[in-house]
Amino acid sequence: MKTKIKSCQNCKKDFTIEPDDFNFYEKMKVPPPTWCPECRLIRRLSFRNERYLYKSPCGLCKKEILSVYGSNVKRKVFCPACWWGDGWDQLESGMDYDFSKPFFEQYKALQEKAAVQSLFLHYQTIVDSDYNNLAGYLKNCYMVFHADHNERCMYASGLKVSNDSQDVLMLQKSDLCYESVNITKGYKNLYSVDCEECSEIYFCKNLLNCTDCIGCVNLRNQKYCIENVQYLKEEYEAKRKELDLSNYKNIKKYSEKAKVFWVKYPQKYMHSRKNVNSSGDYIQYSKNTLNSYEMVGAEDCRYCQFASTKTTRDCYDYTEYGENVEMVYETLLLGDGGANVKFTVQAVSNVRDVEYCYGVANVAHMFGCIGLRGRQYCILNKQYTKGEYEKLVPKIRQHMNEMPYKDKYGRGYKYGEFFPLELSSFSYNESTAHEFFPLDESKAQKQGYAWKQVEEKKYIPTKSWKDLPNAIKETDDSITNEIILCEDWDMDQKSASNHNCTKAFRILSQELLFYRKMNIPIPRKCPNSRHNDRIQFRNPIKLWHRECMCDKENHLHGKEKCEVEFETSYVPDRPEMVYCEKCYQQEVY
Repeated sequence: MKTKIKSCQNCKKDFTIEPDDFNFYEKMKVPPPTWCPECRLIRRLSFRNERYLYKSPCGLCKKEILSVYGSNVKRKVFCPACWWGDGWDQLESGMDYDFSKPFFEQYKALQEKAAVQSLFLHYQTIVDSDYNNLAGYLKNCYMVFHADHNERCMYASGLKVSNDSQDVLMLQKSDLCYESVNITKGYKNLYSVDCEECSEIYFCKNLLNCTDCIGCVNLRNQKYCIENVQYLKEEYEAKRKELDLSNYKNIKKYSEKAKVFWVKYPQKYMHSRKNVNSSGDYIQYSKNTLNSYEMVGAEDCRYCQFASTKTTRDCYDYTEYGENVEMVYETLLLGDGGANVKFTVQAVSNVRDVEYCYGVANVAHMFGCIGLRGRQYCILNKQYTKGEYEKLVPKIRQHMNEMPYKDKYGRGYKYGEFFPLELSSFSYNESTAHEFFPLDESKAQKQGYAWKQVEEKKYIPTKSWKDLPNAIKETDDSITNEIILCEDWDMDQKSASNHNCTKAFRILSQELLFYRKMNIPIPRKCPNSRHNDRIQFRNPIKLWHRECMCDKENHLHGKEKCEVEFETSYVPDRPEMVYCEKCYQQEVY
């Protein structure tokens, strides 16, 4: 089939469907999309709540629990222990399919009856790690999100196969890291960004296989460097001691200096490592992975994000998790095995041949089900025989096309569309969509998204961030008894509320041990505000067509400016010099 230009049903902008795309849709037996790739992504992310957590009673054991669902949400919510237990009847909520009503109307009714986990957790793999979300295979972790296979980590997002790290974003196979972003195979990386296989580094960017460096950028295989200047070991140690990066005021000052220094050096147009024919950003060890973001070990994928645990194959419009999945389309939060999964949210443990499901585990041959475990051949949570199921599902697909669901904006939802926006349990400003594609209340509501007024936290601080000691050696154990006023809240409450600032925060005893071990001062901001600061160092999930900015005469392009063009997530008005891969390699290798 030839390339086709279509108009997005949502934003009305044109988008392109290419021959390879049609081949994938035919293989998955789905119609081509009616929403453009960006609108499809935002729609999926509106069903993902990472950081807005609420206290509520479990619908079964009645104990107070932590939940992604606010009190305004009409759902039956169980704590993970109850949901994974056998003390309830999964099929009690089952419904007969009604061909007189659109499918999504019936699905909405099922949402209010079926039980779901209070948190998005692969609970059976969690050990002593109760306060986490979007996570699995954790041990002794606290407040980590989008995280798998980690031990003794706190306040992190995008954390994979790492230990003893805190306040990090996008960390892979790393230990003892702090306040860093996009680190792979690192050891003691502090205040650093986009580094790989480095140890004992501070305030560094784009380093590979370096040790003992401070404030450096674009170095390869170096040690004992400060601001890209090489020193002898004894000189380096003396200068490091003079900088005294255990002092909060010095850290604050050097952080600003490092950011100014970094921007003087070119950046490669894409964060990538050992890929073949891949585009997007933050992609590693992948092949034929296009228009994607934060992917590791992916192959033949397009428009995918956050599948940062190997392997992911033959997927389109798939967001988050990975780990041995294949043939997935328009799905959010799927992993630990999975194949032939479409239009589904939150599914773990070898889920196969499912469509329009939510919060399921170890299931197969499911259509329109919610909160089921270890079942097969179910529709709207009702059990069928194999023959009955295989006869009814094609009729439902046909019915969805003949009687499509219509939202109040006139958008139609036939078979092949992801869930309508109003079926999300989260307001736009609670969801990850707001983090990557921020909107104000008015614009969000005009586009059909719900909006939630954030309630001010009722914490009464006992200590201001201004009164905290500058060094950890000056901090005694009594700090764990204090309720500390967050710097962001103190400076601008309205702005702080936009990123879910908690107004005040505590220092936990295990957290204090980490600061002492790393010889770093305690933070001045709450965990959510610290996360908001870190995401400023992460590029957006959006590509711009740009040209290489290199004009150096000693490069391959000679005296003329390089004319290589590329798609990059660096916004054109940002200050960085963005180079193509060849020009960048000539600068740093």
